[in-house]
Amino acid sequence: MNQDFVSGFWGYYVAAIVIGGIIGMAYLLLSQRIKRKAAGEKVETCGHVWDGDLEEYNNPMPKWWMGLFWLTLIFGVVYLALYPGLGVYSGTKQWTSVGQYEAERKTAEARYQAIYDKYLKMDIKQVAADPEARQMGQRLFGTYCVQCHGADAKGAKGFPNLTDHDWLYGGEPEKIQETILGGRKGAMPAFGAALGEDGVKDVANYVMSLSALPHNADRAVRGKETFTTICAACHGPDGKGNQAMGAPNLTDKVWLYSSSQTKPDAIQQSIIETITNGRNGVMPPWKDFLGEAKVHLLASYVYGLSNNPQTASK
Repeated sequence: MNQDFVSGFWGYYVAAIVIGGIIGMAYLLLSQRIKRKAAGEKVETCGHVWDGDLEEYNNPMPKWWMGLFWLTLIFGVVYLALYPGLGVYSGTKQWTSVGQYEAERKTAEARYQAIYDKYLKMDIKQVAADPEARQMGQRLFGTYCVQCHGADAKGAKGFPNLTDHDWLYGGEPEKIQETILGGRKGAMPAFGAALGEDGVKDVANYVMSLSALPHNADRAVRGKETFTTICAACHGPDGKGNQAMGAPNLTDKVWLYSSSQTKPDAIQQSIIETITNGRNGVMPPWKDFLGEAKVHLLASYVYGLSNNPQTASK
């Protein structure tokens, strides 16, 4: 960031422009004060004539119009005295957008805290089956989660689908809540330099064979040896992953970084990119921002997306 734009100079610069504009406007209004014309005094014109005798008179503005300008100017001065607008001067009310947000948030918390506390004491499966709780969770999801997971919660390339039963870290209620509270950091190391282009393609074809997708059988045979030596440490010898460390299941035909779940060419290209360059996925933690009560509601809603909420508590 350029430090010139966060220095104190710019606050004084803005204040000087605002004050100068107010003084300039006041001077302009004063210079246009209405002067009484003496009896028989000829009205000045602007020198413009049309059709031989149609002249443009230089009459002053009406008093009511001038009055509106003065009222606007006075309002501006009073506003700037009360609220921030003069750069370094914060106004007598000391108003800030952050302070306004905090005040509104505290008001809302006081109003709804009893409801949050009620659901916090309930099991996540029970909360997921409660219609009112689902609506509250949906609103929370719509505010904080749709940017990554989409309005339908089906995710996008690099962002998990929350409506199916494929979970990197586990889909149990406690695991979902743990993920939202503390966030997740997933990392797939890059192997392109170590394996080379052919080695990467070999492993990619073996990975595709795990999901019974079209693949090159010869490359898959060579790739299996590499997979067993390098990749099985995270994904397991059978390729079914390891939820304890967020290593995905490679046998279920669900591809987090593929724009297509059905076109073999697109899937293969995505797998090759992943092995070559690695991947880094981050799910931010929400505990400090939302608090445990709201996260509890949000986790219940997410759980209900892939589980029937009507039967979750039975």
